[in-house]
Amino acid sequence: MKSILVIGSQWGDEGKGKITNIYSSKADIVVRYQGGNNAGHTVKFNGLEFHLQTVPSGIFNKSTLNILGNGMVINPLALYDEMQRLIAAGFDCSNLVISSRAHVDLEYHLELDGLNEASLKDKKIGTTKKGIGPTYTDKVSRSGIRFCDFIDEDFPIIYKEHLSIRNEEIVRLGGEPIDYQTSLRKYINVITFLKPFVKDTIDILEKAKEENKKILFEGAQGTMLDVDFGTYPYVTSSNCTSGGAITGSGIGLGYIEGALAIIKAYTTRVGEGPFVTELHDDVASMIREKAHEYGVVTKRPRRIGWLDLVQLKYSRNVNGFKYGALMLLDVLGNIGEIKVCTHYKLDGKVIDYLPASLKELNRATPVYETFPGWNEDISKAKTFEDLPINAQNYIKFIENYLKIKFVVISVGADQKETIIVEEIF
Repeated sequence: MKSILVIGSQWGDEGKGKITNIYSSKADIVVRYQGGNNAGHTVKFNGLEFHLQTVPSGIFNKSTLNILGNGMVINPLALYDEMQRLIAAGFDCSNLVISSRAHVDLEYHLELDGLNEASLKDKKIGTTKKGIGPTYTDKVSRSGIRFCDFIDEDFPIIYKEHLSIRNEEIVRLGGEPIDYQTSLRKYINVITFLKPFVKDTIDILEKAKEENKKILFEGAQGTMLDVDFGTYPYVTSSNCTSGGAITGSGIGLGYIEGALAIIKAYTTRVGEGPFVTELHDDVASMIREKAHEYGVVTKRPRRIGWLDLVQLKYSRNVNGFKYGALMLLDVLGNIGEIKVCTHYKLDGKVIDYLPASLKELNRATPVYETFPGWNEDISKAKTFEDLPINAQNYIKFIENYLKIKFVVISVGADQKETIIVEEIF
């Protein structure tokens, strides 16, 4: 395929960074199309570990152009800091482009995010407090600031007008107003630095299509955090599903040839909301510590549960994927029996679909299939046949249930600890 979408199929943190970095070595362009620095991708490259929040995972490959698409909301101060860390590590970021149509996540958005979350008290969403929601709110209400405005000479005037209005909201919510001059000074040098990176990415992608370039679309978060299809309202503010790749990049309908679902071998989520297969036992603690299941951005411990095939079937339906990458399979070694949720039990009935109602989802209990585990070290496996038979059976069961094919199996954190079952890109 000449263009492929790498998408999180669960609640994020599935291991997208590793896969996009592997595939980016084959791509001419990597595009991020939604979210902002509330995302966190961990990438191991040349023996070093990098935590990316805004920058696409293809940044480490000099020949790959990395695009921050129009569907993103970008904190320029955070982006500047991330780029400076990459430059200090030897990556000059000259292969990065920012869409002039992307919206700017500003200081007052962060303040409002924290104040809004605090006002919800026991009904809090579990936001990362990075200003993502308020920035998307401004975008939809047609009162946002885009990067074409941010780098314009009139930005100080525009910012003063917007800050005056937002300060009234901040004070009303019990916060301290943001000082205009102090805040503006934070942006002046950043504007000078970022301006050369801001371009018309729609035109860049159109030319790439004409030249038959290979394009990789990198999703952030995961399907169950999608504002339309996730466990609303415990979701992010953007479309993490396959449809978001079109509107968030401007690539046009039909050009993305396929989707690769990133599937963690168990389930995790960060923040509030229903979680049918969640565990509160020694197995959860073992998995959390073994896999370092703590948020890249928030450092919060992730909630842990068994693999949920009801949820994954729903994810397959809304995204339309036929291929999968199974991640963190090695984490399930040496933990004894492994369970997989195949159905829910809701009010005495067995169902195989994901209810939209959170009241129903909170009442649902998992119906499990149990599989024998394995104790062998699988990190050196190079082919599917190298895996223990119990691991093979686990994988085949998931494939058959979801009617998909795993073309990648991750057996360790390093890029070398990856089984490529089939080349699709």
